[in-house]
Amino acid sequence: MVLTGNKPARELIDFYLEAGVDALLNEAPVDHFAEEPPPLQPAVRAAPAAAPETRFPAGPAPAFPQAPDAAVMEARSTAKGAQSLEELREILQRFDGCALKATATQLVFADGTPGARVMLVGEAPGRDEDLEGLPFVGRSGKLLDRMLAAIGLDRTQVYIANIVPWRPPGNRTPTPQESQICLPFITRQIELANPDILVCLGGPSAQTLLGLKEGITKTRGRWFNFDTGTREIRAIPTFHPAFLLRSPLQKRFAWRDFLAIKKALAAN
Repeated sequence: MVLTGNKPARELIDFYLEAGVDALLNEAPVDHFAEEPPPLQPAVRAAPAAAPETRFPAGPAPAFPQAPDAAVMEARSTAKGAQSLEELREILQRFDGCALKATATQLVFADGTPGARVMLVGEAPGRDEDLEGLPFVGRSGKLLDRMLAAIGLDRTQVYIANIVPWRPPGNRTPTPQESQICLPFITRQIELANPDILVCLGGPSAQTLLGLKEGITKTRGRWFNFDTGTREIRAIPTFHPAFLLRSPLQKRFAWRDFLAIKKALAAN
């Protein structure tokens, strides 16, 4: 065979011939010493394994999370229609707009006495709360009980809830999107509970309910007004008990905040 017009290819073939390469080999092994060697067969490559077929269990089609904007609109509409705290709880049980519901064990709605003069709102349930269905029952809850007892209160004299009523995975802080989806429910819950004083436990609670931009270290101990839609009530941010467990030196500031709450209760 004579190659013309393609010098590199011709030089490559010449190199192979000088090296003793004078036959093309297939991927399949061939016994060249056999009397009648089998003909070369084209290589057969294994076909990629087919992806397993996705099958949903029998029954209704699985529910997919709503778009955030649609979830917020539904939350506003349904929360506004609740005429009692028990009705609001039932609405939340049926609400599927927050993806946290799918990973939580159960709804954590509230504890304490509706109509109490003090309402405390945290950010979200933790593991213990998720298991028991009540807010602030773990280590931070026990600390909160001691903080309340220090100013002469207990759980029967306050009402306790969270911005988000379902536990985020790993006890992480709720995302702003999750908080905004649940905001209409906690706002309506505050309106129906109708306290005289609202205590925001932790930065996420204060920022979500009061619209604050600053962190909790700058806003704690200050009084704000919270508009329920029917009246304005006094609100005060303070440190979350879980934060105080990690930073015990900050307890003295939380103590000042609770003394301010006691003073405000005595004044009215």
